[in-house]
Amino acid sequence: MAAGVMNVNENENENPLIVIVGPTASGKTSLAIKVAQQFSGEIISADSRAIYRGLDIGTAKPSMKERDGVVHWGFDLVNPGERFTAADFKRYADAKIADIRLRGKVPILVGGTGLYVDSVVYDYTFTAASNDLELRTKFEQKSLAELQNYCNKHNIQLPENNKNKRYIINAIARNGALPQKNTDKYKDKILVGIMTDKTVLKERIRKRAKTIVNDTTINEAMQAAQTWGWDNEAMTGNIYPLIRKYVAGELTRSELEEKFCMLDWRLAKRQLTWLRRNSEIAWCDLEHAYSYIAQRLADR
Repeated sequence: MAAGVMNVNENENENPLIVIVGPTASGKTSLAIKVAQQFSGEIISADSRAIYRGLDIGTAKPSMKERDGVVHWGFDLVNPGERFTAADFKRYADAKIADIRLRGKVPILVGGTGLYVDSVVYDYTFTAASNDLELRTKFEQKSLAELQNYCNKHNIQLPENNKNKRYIINAIARNGALPQKNTDKYKDKILVGIMTDKTVLKERIRKRAKTIVNDTTINEAMQAAQTWGWDNEAMTGNIYPLIRKYVAGELTRSELEEKFCMLDWRLAKRQLTWLRRNSEIAWCDLEHAYSYIAQRLADR
């Protein structure tokens, strides 16, 4: 079948769900855009950092130029400080997938937040405890170290991002158990992971850090901090705590960049640990991932 041509039947479920996962800086976004352009797709971001409004460069959202005309969903859903859970993301993504299919397009779910991706692909059911506001309020008053110690004491497995208070509180609310996996809702799917050599990935992380660490990003962070405060949920992870220290004179610009590289490398390792649990993922290097997806679509 020629590139750009899909067999779209009357049944909205005939178009497959394409899922592209991988660690930060592995090239997922550029691959997804290429696939979307060739196969009439729309992209749904599964990135827990990209949901926040006003935090664009520091969360590595693709610019409008980089999106190259491809429709993207999943960005700018809530203000920093507003609560947004994996259950919220699942509801959002399911609705977008249905809408994209109804319009004859191909849904492409892309991201490195493992719980976001799995909640959609495996139709998770989240427990009522996850939404227990009294319990959550109690634990939100604790420090990160206190939450980590609580998990260790009560044999609760720390989440993929064990530096994120919200993730840890979610794990505590579930008593360490993952949400219930239901029947395979999206049976017609293409699930691809980007496999990257460690040295290459480290270099990609370093190059991206040089792009992100600049005056524009620092100004973005300072403006967001003036509006929502440095301690809001959206700015307690990623590059923002480092910018806070830089603004306070505790880090030089080169130290900021170096520590950002280190944090993103740690994030990449956590993401890979989560993703490698899934035996359904077909792992390809970036060069061959597109041809794999194109062939799978052609074979339908």
